[in-house]
Amino acid sequence: MDSIFRPKFFSLLKSGISKKQIASDAFAGIVVGIVALPLAIAFAVASGVSPEKGLITAIIAGFIISLFGGSRVQIGGPTGAYIIILFGIVEKYGLDGLIISSVMAGVILILFGLLKLGSLLKYFPHSLVVGFTSGIALVILSTQVKDALGLDIDKVPSAFIDKWMLFYERIETVNFYALGITLVSILTILIFTKIKSKVPGSFIAIILLTAAVQIFDLPVTTIESFFGEIPNHFSFGFPKIEFSSLYIYLSPALTIAILGGIESLLSAVVSDGMISGNHRSNTELIAQGIANIITPIFGGIPATGAIARTATNVKNGGRTPIAGMVHATTLLLIMLFFGQWAKLIPMSVLAGVLIIVAYNMSEWRSFKSILKGSSFDIIILLSTFLLTVLVDLTIAIEIGIVLSSLLFMRRMSKLGQLPGDIDSDILDDYSDLPEGVNIYEISGPLFFGSAKQYAQTIKNLGFKSKVLILRMRHVPFVDATGLHNLFEVLKIFKVESDVTVILSGVNSQVLKDLKKSHITDLIDSHNIFNSFEKAISKAKLTI
Repeated sequence: MDSIFRPKFFSLLKSGISKKQIASDAFAGIVVGIVALPLAIAFAVASGVSPEKGLITAIIAGFIISLFGGSRVQIGGPTGAYIIILFGIVEKYGLDGLIISSVMAGVILILFGLLKLGSLLKYFPHSLVVGFTSGIALVILSTQVKDALGLDIDKVPSAFIDKWMLFYERIETVNFYALGITLVSILTILIFTKIKSKVPGSFIAIILLTAAVQIFDLPVTTIESFFGEIPNHFSFGFPKIEFSSLYIYLSPALTIAILGGIESLLSAVVSDGMISGNHRSNTELIAQGIANIITPIFGGIPATGAIARTATNVKNGGRTPIAGMVHATTLLLIMLFFGQWAKLIPMSVLAGVLIIVAYNMSEWRSFKSILKGSSFDIIILLSTFLLTVLVDLTIAIEIGIVLSSLLFMRRMSKLGQLPGDIDSDILDDYSDLPEGVNIYEISGPLFFGSAKQYAQTIKNLGFKSKVLILRMRHVPFVDATGLHNLFEVLKIFKVESDVTVILSGVNSQVLKDLKKSHITDLIDSHNIFNSFEKAISKAKLTI
C-alpha cells in the first residue's frame, strides 16, 4: 500500500520546502483561486445544479487533491468535461442520484489506483481523447446559447439536434442586452489573455458587467432570478440508499470515474512537462477518489484535475501542493465573505466564460491535424466525436476503446512485411561511435500502446546527447498518438537543448505521416535517412 499511495506533499515535507518557495506557492494559489471563482460557478450552473456547489467542490475537492495527490502542482475542482455528464445525471436521477453516482465514482477511482491502473489510463489513443474532448466542447457551447442570446425558453431539451431546432424556432425572442453582455465578456477575456495579465479576464468581466447590470438596471437574467439566494455555508447530508437499486448508478459512476481519471492524469502529464517533474499516477487516482467520496457529502459535485488551472498555477510559480491548498482556502474566504454578491452575476456573463472554455477545450488544431492522418485515426476521431455529441459520452468512450483495439489488430494483420524501399540497414556494432552520439531503436509500430514509453525514453536519452539517432527500420506505421508524443518531445529538444536528432530507416509511409504532422519542421530534412550508415556519417560530421 505504501508503494501505491505516496502523496507528493508528505514526500516534499520530508525533504524540506524553502520559505521562498512557500511564498511563491502562496501567491500562485491566490491567483489560481481568483481564476477558479468564475469557472467554479459557471461549471455548476451549466451542470444543472446551484452555483454554490461549484464553489464547495473547488474548496473541498481542491484541498484534498492537493493534500493527497501524486502531482506537485495539480489543481483540482469542477471541470468543463463533466458538464454534459452531470447535467444528464441530474435530469435522469435527480440530485440524490448525482450524489450516489459521485461517491460510487470515488470508490471506483480508488480501486483503479489500488489495482495500479494509473499507467493504463495513459494509453488511450490521442484520436479518441481529441474526439470526445472536441465533442464535449461542442455540447458545452450548445448549452450556453440560451443564456448567451437571452432566449425566452423555459426548458432546453437535452438532445443536441432538438436543442438547436428549438433555438432556431425561438430566435425572435433574443435579448440584445444579454447578447451584448455575452460579447463584451468574451472580448474582455480575450484582451486580458492577450496582455497576459495576472488577473484573469473572466474575473474582470464578472465584476464590471455585474456592476453595469445593477447600475443601469438592465433586463437580463441573473443567478438570483434563476436560482435565488446563494448559501455561504456548507451543508452535510447523504440521500437514503436502497442497495437493491444501486446498480442503476453504476454506468454514470463508471463514466465519471473514467473521465475523471483520464483528465486528471492528462493534466498531471502536461504539468510534468512544464516543471520537468514526475507525478505518481496511482496516488493521483486514489486522491481523486477520496475527493469524490467526501465532496458530495458536503454538497459538492464530482471533481478532477483541471488542466487550465494547473497550468496557471505553474506559470505563476507554484511548485508544491501548498499552492493548491492556498487556492482552496482563497475560495473559502471568498465564499464566506463575498458569496452574497455572487447572486447578482448575469447568466449571460457566465455564458461568455463557458464559450471561451468550450473554445479552449475544442482542440480544433489537433482535430484538423488528425483528419490529415491515417484512415484508422480518422475513424476513431469522428466516431468518438459524433457519438459524444449525438448519443452519449459513456457510449462514445466504450465504443472508442473497442474500435481502437479492433482497428489496431486489423492494421497489424494487414502489414505482412515491411515496405521494400528501406535499406537492409543491418549494422549493430556501435563501438566506433564518437562521444556524444547516442542511438535508440524503436522496434514495432509507434502506436498508442507504446508511444508514451518510447517518448519518455527518447526524452531522457536526448538530454544526455549531442546527437541522437533514432533507428526506425522496424517501424511499419505511426498512429496519431505516436505522432503527437514524438512531436512534443522534439519540440522540447528544439526549445530547451541543442541536441541534433537524426532519423534512420524511415519507410515512405512513415515519412509521409511525419511530414503531415509537421515533425519534419522540427528535424532538418537532411537529417532523415533510409540507411543507418548514412545516419552515422551525418552524426560524425555534426560532432
